[in-house]
Amino acid sequence: MNTTVVRKDSPPAGTAPRLPGADDQANRPRGGGIRRVAGRAALYTSLVVLAAVILLPFAWMLISSVKADSDVFTVPIEWIPTSYHWDNFVDIWTDIPLATYLGNSLFLSVVITFLQVLTGSFAAYGFAKVRFPGRDVLFMGYIATIAVPWQAYMIPQYIIMQEVGLVNSHWSLILLQAFGAFGVFLMRQFYLTIPEEMSEAARLDGLSEYGIWARIILPLSKPALASLALLTFVNTWNDYMGPFIYLTDNNLWTVQLGLRSFVGQYDAQYAMIMTGSVLSVLPILVIFLFGQRYFVRGIATSGMKG
Repeated sequence: MNTTVVRKDSPPAGTAPRLPGADDQANRPRGGGIRRVAGRAALYTSLVVLAAVILLPFAWMLISSVKADSDVFTVPIEWIPTSYHWDNFVDIWTDIPLATYLGNSLFLSVVITFLQVLTGSFAAYGFAKVRFPGRDVLFMGYIATIAVPWQAYMIPQYIIMQEVGLVNSHWSLILLQAFGAFGVFLMRQFYLTIPEEMSEAARLDGLSEYGIWARIILPLSKPALASLALLTFVNTWNDYMGPFIYLTDNNLWTVQLGLRSFVGQYDAQYAMIMTGSVLSVLPILVIFLFGQRYFVRGIATSGMKG
């Protein structure tokens, strides 16, 4: 005769066994979830406040662009103008050759961006995927030039451009900015995340180093290429000292130099300066809106390996 011994602490038949500590978890207060929500709310609030502080100067610039000159620097700041001068955005095209300045800035930015992406990606491939004696030492020496301030070699560069007759031409800026150590560093960091087996397999198939770079590495590097292109375009577009030093002809000026036309010896047309600044920011804003996804991906993946 079979007998079944039932323990007093055993669960009734047909019910799932209770895990140890289940009662403690059920009776535990929900303070952890509240603290997590409160921390997230505090983080979002801080980010909103920080974003507002960063955007505040841009809001002031935008509002000042439709003011009169006498109302730009009023104390306290007049955030809501009493009168709007929308004609500023019409007059600026006739007061200065703004279309010429914008065209020059666009030309220099596109050409320099293309050359930096081309030379930077090609040099980075050599430092990341090609083995040769002294590669790492040469790379570290080249990257160390980033730490040298431009003011230290600004005069020698100008003398060289003057000797070859390229001063007061766009070629001087193009040749001086066609190569960049930062671009090489950024692209090399991304290339290191690409498995070496892909390059080795391509070599076994008879593909040359140029073919590997053009047909395998570049298609996989779109985020890094977009990041480098965006950074280079913005830096070239906003450059002031380079065009100021090398360009003297008014027809060659960029938009950053062109805004100096509103600064006189004793006064300045501040409202028109703000109007021109708003118009000069618009191309950068459009490029950021279209390329921000690739920009974030490129910056994130370029720092995965050192």
